[in-house]
Amino acid sequence: MNATPRHTTDHRSEENERLALTGLLPPPPVPGLTPDRELLLKQALLAEAARTVPSGTPARRAGRPRRQLLRILAPAVVCALTVGGVVVVNLPDAPRRSPSAVVGGAPRATEATRLLGRIALAAAAEQRTAVRADRFVYIESKVAYAAQSAGGGPVTMPPVHTRQVWLSADGSRPGLLREEGRPDTRLGTDGPAGTLDGPGATPRPGTLHSSGPSVSNPTHTYVASLPTDPDALLKLIRDETRGQGQDPDQRAFGAIGDLLAETWAPPEVGAALYRAAAKIPGVTVIRAADDATGREGVAVARTAQGQQTQWVFDRSTYAFLGERTVLAEADDAGPAGTVVGTSAVLTRSAVDHAGEAP
Repeated sequence: MNATPRHTTDHRSEENERLALTGLLPPPPVPGLTPDRELLLKQALLAEAARTVPSGTPARRAGRPRRQLLRILAPAVVCALTVGGVVVVNLPDAPRRSPSAVVGGAPRATEATRLLGRIALAAAAEQRTAVRADRFVYIESKVAYAAQSAGGGPVTMPPVHTRQVWLSADGSRPGLLREEGRPDTRLGTDGPAGTLDGPGATPRPGTLHSSGPSVSNPTHTYVASLPTDPDALLKLIRDETRGQGQDPDQRAFGAIGDLLAETWAPPEVGAALYRAAAKIPGVTVIRAADDATGREGVAVARTAQGQQTQWVFDRSTYAFLGERTVLAEADDAGPAGTVVGTSAVLTRSAVDHAGEAP
């Protein structure tokens, strides 16, 4: 084997040969480039290749594949010959793009952000009549939530059952909660009555006008007045849920979930709620999840304090189907993966009287 080292003059000679051969190459079929322009491009590419991989240098072993940055140079599409890698040449008169305008330059949207964006578009496109202030919002659902008796003992999950809620649109009249297997509960009357802290919650003592409407105690009129700018809406939700336990992100996520499950937000507000949720850190996608009736869909989820809250959506229409709460780690209610809460929204409508079916 001849181990005589190659001289620098050999490298220059080979480089000159490559450049000389440039004129023999057929012009590539690139629209928008003159022959002189094509020749300059090929010379630049070959010169760059010669500097990048000099003769006599062993080829590198291929490592882990990396995502390639695709640059599109307007107005012409540039085809590049590569030697040992990708060579990107910006022509002197090619317009420069800011990093955010180049594919891969801006932060990639998460899967949850993309999904919530599609859900928001579907919500915004919904066509329906506005609810008058003198009517009631009616929501019928199937629910089941794990509970523990006051004296302790095991946590049990009851069978899925029907839940019906009538809420005064402007909060001026008492509403009604009718849950299968339980007596009816009047909501928000001037005397002793029940106040709902969220979907599936057991009513607690409360009175009408004990406090103004809020994210935690919404009326339809209040929900319809919420900001449609996602940033402003998320700030309002964070402000109004401050001091209610858990971390601020989970409080905001939970509050939005409650608004989705037992209110009937106008389309533009519903879309803003989904876009606001997309801005909450830690939101993920569950590719397959069931609601309380067994309807399978895709879920948006967030995990906190050992539990994962999931919002389930129809795969085709992106309509909100219901919620699930799943243990993210084992506790007294069961091993990780145990469903401790589930719901399925069946009907949303507006009616004239509490107790009236649509």
